[in-house]
Amino acid sequence: MIPPVSRRRPISLRSSWIAVIILISTLVLPSLSTSITDSIQSTPKPTIIEQPDSTMNSIGSTDNDVTCSSALDIMAFLSDLRAKYAHQSTFLQSVEEMALSLQPLFEDPERGDFYKRAFLVMAEPERTVSFRVAWVDDKGIMRINRGWRVEFSSVLGPYKGGLRFHPTVDEGILKFLGFEQMFKNALTGLPLGGGKGGADFDPKGKSPREVQSFCESFMTELHRHIHPSTDVPAGDIGVGGREIGFMLGQYKRITNRHGEGVLTGKPIDAGGSLLRPEATGYGLIYIAKLATSEKGRRPLEGARCAVSGSGNVAQYAVEKLMEFGAKVVTMSDSGGVLVFEKGMARGDWEEIVKAKQVDRIRLSAIEDRVTGSFVPNESPWTVHPSSNNYEYAFPCATQNEIDGPSALHLVENGVVGFFEGANLPITLDGQSVLKEAAPSGIGASDGVIYIPGKAANAGGVGVSGLEMSQNAQHLSWKAEEVDNKLKGLMEHIYAQLISGGSETLDIGANWASFLKVVNGMKDLGWVS
Repeated sequence: MIPPVSRRRPISLRSSWIAVIILISTLVLPSLSTSITDSIQSTPKPTIIEQPDSTMNSIGSTDNDVTCSSALDIMAFLSDLRAKYAHQSTFLQSVEEMALSLQPLFEDPERGDFYKRAFLVMAEPERTVSFRVAWVDDKGIMRINRGWRVEFSSVLGPYKGGLRFHPTVDEGILKFLGFEQMFKNALTGLPLGGGKGGADFDPKGKSPREVQSFCESFMTELHRHIHPSTDVPAGDIGVGGREIGFMLGQYKRITNRHGEGVLTGKPIDAGGSLLRPEATGYGLIYIAKLATSEKGRRPLEGARCAVSGSGNVAQYAVEKLMEFGAKVVTMSDSGGVLVFEKGMARGDWEEIVKAKQVDRIRLSAIEDRVTGSFVPNESPWTVHPSSNNYEYAFPCATQNEIDGPSALHLVENGVVGFFEGANLPITLDGQSVLKEAAPSGIGASDGVIYIPGKAANAGGVGVSGLEMSQNAQHLSWKAEEVDNKLKGLMEHIYAQLISGGSETLDIGANWASFLKVVNGMKDLGWVS
């Protein structure tokens, strides 16, 4: 930030006074500056980092700035971004993946330079808020964690995206998630911007009172930055209905505002929507069913499906897969994988849901209660079943869980479809394998289907948008009505994937979401 120019009256100084000032400048000011700097650095304070004005056609001229001009080369831009954010590898991966898929748009002779300028603006969040979270554990000891809210894009509506509580959370992870969320929300057709937040707090091993203490302290800092028309957080890894309830309770205490849709994923009795916990998993299977129902494709009914993870997304994806007649052969957590050679039964699913939602224990602890066998320190993508291999893969655990060698092994052994329940669960090397094995064109029955998370797992944020609508109207819709709207939303997303003129579904998702945000930016005068 350029400091304001101050007006100074002319001052005449005799030579002796000049000598004194020089002496003070030489001896005193450096130590004073160091003292001030040390004091500032040792005092943690909430900070708001404002990004450069997105309406500018040229952004600065220093080494830390990136110039946005008609001659912009996207590869040079990515190189500059890597140098600037070398410590944020997952964020860089998501930006690079998007940029590579948009290359044909960047090369358009008429609008290519405009698209490049727009992409440059999109790659920086509008605002990043960071703050400390001080809370007290059961022993009365104060603990300190770090919290963030990355408000990536408000082009299409209020910032919208989940809160993640996990020890791996940092600003780079949240920038990656916020970047993906911006495009995911665009595909829903709802007036939602993109954002993401969270903290490096680990709920595992904490008592309910400790979780509540942390959630309340987190909301004490966050509440000043959220509002139904500004930023509406939801849940993510480590943040479910319980945590959202604790945060909502603190928000109400602080603000004396009630009935607002300031958080989504709320408990039903606190203004939540029916089917919100199930929405991401159900939506994932709805869009998978649309893709696998195309002529010449293997239908879900009877197909062997591998699912990773055992959180909300995985649980309800598995429930819907079984409803459609698929054979679910795996579920996993960070300790290992449960393998069901003959397919999961309803009783198996109920035991897993109880273990994760009620008892909050590892899958290894319930091996004797289910028909599957537990393999420690493996995932569905590294374990090798003794009988038939998978036909469809549903990675629902976390980012970068399927690398290049794993993707190649899966494709070589009969997997004909990948549907991302998690955000960016396949590495760039893994995506390259899927691109090599892609169908010959949209609607073709050959090759491997690949639908990325920004399309496949958008059902969750879609129903969050429906929850906001119910709150605004002071209504509560029946589960059947919400489910029908969710099906319609996933059909709308799939239609965009196949109608955008791209060669594959994953590129179709990237093009459709990017153009939606670009057009909004142009309408607002935020890029030209």
